[in-house]
Amino acid sequence: MKHFLRVKEDFGCEVCGNTVIGDGYTDHCPKCLWGKHVDKDIPGDRASECGGLLEPISALYQNGRFKITYKCQSCGYIFRVREGEEDDRKQLIALAREAFAE
Repeated sequence: MKHFLRVKEDFGCEVCGNTVIGDGYTDHCPKCLWGKHVDKDIPGDRASECGGLLEPISALYQNGRFKITYKCQSCGYIFRVREGEEDDRKQLIALAREAFAE
């Protein structure tokens, strides 16, 4: 079973320029929802050598929370994460609507 490694890091979003204050679970920008492919096997391991930008390609609302699907623009890796507490709800809803329309 894979376990999450809590790593508290602040970072600048490479897409929108937002300064993100990490809480140990932050893995994407709460403003534009983009992320960076830094984890390899376990969330928080920071072992990926890819470093590509993670595009939010869809969102699904389940059990009172959004799950965001990402696709790495460099290597094509696809995975899902739960929304963060600070995530822009308007962005999440728009992403879910786009996915639903397709």
